[in-house]
Amino acid sequence: MTNLIRLHSFDGGIHPAENKTQSTQTPIRVASLPDELILPVHQHIGAAARPLVQAGDSVLKGQRIAEAEGFVSVPLHAPTSGTVVAVEDRPVPHASGLEELCIVIRPDGRDQWLEHQSLYAQLGVEHLTDITPRQLVEHIRNSGIAGMGGAGFPTAVKLNVGQNPIHTLILNGAECEPYITADDMLMRERAAEVIQGALILQHIVGSKRCLIGVEDNKPEAIAALEQALVQLDQQHHIDVVSIPTKYPSGGEKQLIKILTGEEVPAGGIPANLGLVCQNVGTAAAVYRAVQFGEPLISRITTVTGDAVQQPGNFEVLIGTPVAHLLQLAGYRAQKRERVIMGGPMMGFALPQLQLPITKTSNCLLAPTEQELPPNDIAMACIRCGLCVDACPADLLPQQLYWFSKAQEFEKAEQHNIFDCIECGACSYVCPSHIPLVQYYRYAKGAIREDRAAKAKAERARLRFEERLARQEREAAEKEAKRKARAEAAAKAQAEKPAVADTAAAPAAAVSSADLDKLQKQLDATQSAIAKTKEKLAAARADETQADKVPVLEAALAKTQDKLKALAKDIAAAKKAAKAAEAAAPAADAALTATDKGDPNSPERLQRKWETAKARLDTALQRLAEAQAQGLDTIAALQAGIDKQQERVNEAHAAWQAALNGEAPAATAAPDAAAQAQASADAIDALQKKILAQQDRVTKMQERHDMAKAEGLDTVEALALGVQKQQDKLHQLQQELAALPGRSTPANEA
Repeated sequence: MTNLIRLHSFDGGIHPAENKTQSTQTPIRVASLPDELILPVHQHIGAAARPLVQAGDSVLKGQRIAEAEGFVSVPLHAPTSGTVVAVEDRPVPHASGLEELCIVIRPDGRDQWLEHQSLYAQLGVEHLTDITPRQLVEHIRNSGIAGMGGAGFPTAVKLNVGQNPIHTLILNGAECEPYITADDMLMRERAAEVIQGALILQHIVGSKRCLIGVEDNKPEAIAALEQALVQLDQQHHIDVVSIPTKYPSGGEKQLIKILTGEEVPAGGIPANLGLVCQNVGTAAAVYRAVQFGEPLISRITTVTGDAVQQPGNFEVLIGTPVAHLLQLAGYRAQKRERVIMGGPMMGFALPQLQLPITKTSNCLLAPTEQELPPNDIAMACIRCGLCVDACPADLLPQQLYWFSKAQEFEKAEQHNIFDCIECGACSYVCPSHIPLVQYYRYAKGAIREDRAAKAKAERARLRFEERLARQEREAAEKEAKRKARAEAAAKAQAEKPAVADTAAAPAAAVSSADLDKLQKQLDATQSAIAKTKEKLAAARADETQADKVPVLEAALAKTQDKLKALAKDIAAAKKAAKAAEAAAPAADAALTATDKGDPNSPERLQRKWETAKARLDTALQRLAEAQAQGLDTIAALQAGIDKQQERVNEAHAAWQAALNGEAPAATAAPDAAAQAQASADAIDALQKKILAQQDRVTKMQERHDMAKAEGLDTVEALALGVQKQQDKLHQLQQELAALPGRSTPANEA
C-alpha cells in the first residue's frame, strides 16, 4: 500500500472460527474431466440463457451453447469438447431443491478448443487504451462472466454505470466466510492476473483509484498482490488494503463502509456514490477473457471439511458433478451424509451429490457431526437483543422474525427486510437456535410473489381498460360513418327524379352487387376470426409466446367488431332492397299511363321478368365462385338456380302472352306470386335470426375467453353457454337450408 488510507468500521459483525488453514496447505489442483458435465442455463441473477444446441450436437471447448436472453443475462459456453446428450430439466444447486433446464455434455477426452484469440487481436490493436469501454463491456458479456464471489450478478450489467461518474474501483478480496479459501489461493498464485484484470476494469469505469480490500488473516495473498504491483509498475495506481478480520466484512456494503466510510443507501447501488465493487475472481476472469479470448468455463472451488482426506482448492470446469469433485478430494461419506455448498454461514445443504458446480460455487464443505453439529431444536425468543448487536446492516432481526413468522409481510418490508444480506450473523449468536435467516428468506420470497401477482393483475387491468376504450372508440367511429352514409343516401334520394322507371332495373342490379360484396366480406371475416382464435389458443398454451397474447386478443376483438358491423350492413341492405321492391309497383303505376294499376299489363310483366333475370344472374355468379373455391354449398346453389330459372321462364311467358293479347292464367299466377313472396319473407326472417344468433355466439365466446385469461371459476359454465348458443345457431342454419326457393346458402346468410 503506497497511499495512506483511513479505515472505518461497520456496526455489528461476529468472529466465528476461521478454519481456513485446512485448505491452504497445497497449491491449486486442476480437476480431471468427469463422465458428464451438467450445465444449468440459469447460473446468475436475471433471465436464463436460451439453449442453442440440442441432443446429438457436437461441441468444442469454449463454444457458445446458450444465448443471453435479455439485458440482465449472460451466455453459456461448453467447458470442454464432446457431445450434447440431453437438454432437459435436472436438479440444480438450490436451497429449495429446484429443477431447471440444463445442457448435458459427454466429454470426448480431447479437450479441443474452438478457435479463439485475444480481444487485442480481434480488433487489431496493441494497447488497452486503444479499446473503448463499450467494446470491453460487450466482450465481457459475450464471455459469459458473472460475479464469482456473491449472487452472480452479470458483470457487464454492473459495469454499465450510466451517467454516474466513478472515482473508485474496489476489488473484494476479503473472503470473510469461514472455511472458504478460493479467493485467497487465487491471489497467492495468480496475483498478476488479478492486477491486470483490475486495470481493465479501471479503464472501463474510468476511475482514477483502485482499492483491493483483503482481510489481515491472508498475509501471503497481500504480499503476492503487492509484489505483482511492483512487477507491473502499478504500485502508484492500485492500493492493496489490509482490513481487520471480521465477519461479514466481505459484504459489498460492509467493505465499502470499511474502505471509504460511505454507506450505500437502502435501495441504492454503489455507482450512486461513484463506486464500483467487483470480486477478485471476477477481475481474473475478465483478464483471461480479454488477453486470451477465453470465456468463463472454469473456476476455483474450495473442497474442505473433516469428511475429506485431502482438502484444498481445485480449478474445476463449470458443470462438474459435486460427487466427482468430492471423490478427487478423498471424500468419506458419513453416517449422516451432509455436504454444504458455500460456507457454514451462508451456504445450504445439498439434497444429492449429482448436482453441478456453477459459476458461483466457491466452496464444498463436507463436515462431520463433531465438526459442525446439526441445528438444535429452535426454542422461544427470549428477547436478549444479541441479534440486533450482531446485525451488520443495522436492522431489527427480532422484529423481522416476528413479522415473517406471522406473515405480516407489509410490516417486514417497512422494516427494510430487503436490506438483509442473509449473512447469518443473527442466527449464529441466537441462544434459542432460531433459524432467523430462513424466516427472512421465506418472507422475501412471499413478498416477491405478491409483487409479481400485483404486477400481473395491473397489466390485465390495463389491457381490459384499453380494450374497452378501443371498443368505445370504434363504436363511435362506426356510428359516425353510419350517420354519414345515411345523410349521403338521403341526399342522393332527394336528387333522384320522382319517377324513374328506366333506372329501376340498374338500381336493383347495383343493390344485388353490393349485397354480394358484403356477403364475401362476411365470409372472409368469419374465416379470419377462426384462424385468430387458433393462434390465440396456441399462444396461451405456450409460455414463450405470452407476449403475443395481448396482440392476438386485440386483433380478435377488432375482427369480431368488423363481423358485427358487416352483419348489420347486410341486414340493412336486404331491408332496403325489400323496401325498394315493394315500392316498385307504385312507381310503375305513376309512370305508365296505360298500366292503370293492372298487375298483368305488359309493362309490369316486363319488369317482373327483368328482375327475375337479374336474380338468376347473381345466383349463377355465386355458383361459379363456389365451384372455384370447392365449397360444400354447390348443390344448394344449383337447386336455387333451377327454381329461379323456372321463375324467369314463367315471367317471360306471361310477358309474351300479354304482348300477344292473350289472357293470363287468372288463378295460377297470383297464387305462384303469393307463394314466392311468402317464401322470400320466411327466408329473410330466418336470415335475420341467424345474424342475431351469430352475434350472441361471438359475445358469449368473448366472455369465455376473458374468463379463461383471468383464471375465473366461471370458465366451465361459460363454455357450456357457448356450446348451447352454437347449437341454436346450427339449428337455425338447418331450418334455413330446408326452406324452398332459398337463393342463398345457410352458411352465407
